[in-house]
Amino acid sequence: MTSPLEQKIRITGPSVVTANRTWDGVVIYRTPTKDWSIDLAAAAVVRAVPEARALLAESVADDLGAVGAYIAPVEIGESGTIAPGNLRERIRASGVTIGLSVQAPVQA
Repeated sequence: MTSPLEQKIRITGPSVVTANRTWDGVVIYRTPTKDWSIDLAAAAVVRAVPEARALLAESVADDLGAVGAYIAPVEIGESGTIAPGNLRERIRASGVTIGLSVQAPVQA
């Protein structure tokens, strides 16, 4: 598997770095203060490949807080609101698409 940092980065518009939080799998976004947030509105938005590469590199290095970091497209509304830029990100932002059932552990 190719590391995200070794892949060719293509930016066609505003983008953010997203990942999953290590302890519960929640979708998170890299912020301008080098933290992670579950709020897309708090994400650092990049528009050029060098910015994206730098943000991704620092995000991948934070492997204790996040896993699977990658660059994702976003749309910026007229009022400055940030929204997911493709179907995959809309699905990730809205949560799981199947019902999850909690089962009690099997007793031995």
